[in-house]
Amino acid sequence: MKRFADLSEQEILALAITLEEEDERVYADFADGLRDAYPATAAIMLGMGAEETVHRQRLTELFQQKFGDHIPLIRRGDVKGFVQRKPLWLVRPLGLDKVRRFAASMELETRQFYERAAERAQDADIRRLLDDLAQAERGHERNAERLSQANLGQEARESEDATQRRLYALQVVQPGLAGLMDGSVSTLAPVFAAAAATHDSWQAFLVGLAASLGAGISMGFAEALSDDGSLTGRGHPWIRGVVCGVMTTLGGIGHTLPFLIKSYNLAITVALAVVALELGAITWIRSKYMDTPMLSAALQVVLGGVLVFLTGMLIGNA
Repeated sequence: MKRFADLSEQEILALAITLEEEDERVYADFADGLRDAYPATAAIMLGMGAEETVHRQRLTELFQQKFGDHIPLIRRGDVKGFVQRKPLWLVRPLGLDKVRRFAASMELETRQFYERAAERAQDADIRRLLDDLAQAERGHERNAERLSQANLGQEARESEDATQRRLYALQVVQPGLAGLMDGSVSTLAPVFAAAAATHDSWQAFLVGLAASLGAGISMGFAEALSDDGSLTGRGHPWIRGVVCGVMTTLGGIGHTLPFLIKSYNLAITVALAVVALELGAITWIRSKYMDTPMLSAALQVVLGGVLVFLTGMLIGNA
């Protein structure tokens, strides 16, 4: 790679043209990725991309005036100091926060490039254009706000916020809740069966630990391999898998830890109290994030937990 300080004015302009073209396509990718879920924000991205098109055209016209029609292909990867961006097609589906962070860092980097390039430019016309573009990059935030006011009315903002909440519930809350329910409920049977059969807190703890870790690994892989999220919009499969696996393990560990208490009677009393708290937490999460009526959620969760608990106790006392 070549150092920025070693670039000629011709190379600086050629690089600037490439950068503007890249930013233009990034905004187009943003618009394409957000169009279905966030149409108003997609319109903003198209407006920002149109401004980058104007910048590229101004740079191209000046380059042709100064150096002719042939524009060397100089990319950011050819010059030291640029942040390497992860390709957008690898980070789908796009979210509003991710887009805003990416766009903010992109505009800051471009503005700094123009400021440094203007300082080095000797030609008055080139320096003037680079200064103008640096000012334009500083104004991008104001332009974004102007476009937001034009495209994001109160109704559109509320609609996009609601969509973002639904995606969060689909991509994070749902796999986490599935894991928590599985870990909290499915491990009740082996833990309390071992406790009832042995009356030994340590043996019950070992069984609960094995059941929790095993269930976490199993649920994590099952969730990650269920679908890749490309059609369902459920997000990255391995993120869902990690969330589901960790929550499954935590759900089982919660009522397993009390069996570290040496006194069997005290341990099982504390474990039952923890189970009640776990089932209450699951009921609340289902009600808040999954739009399940509180009474319905409580009946489903508590009934399932009681049945599994009784199964474990019956088998343990057999």
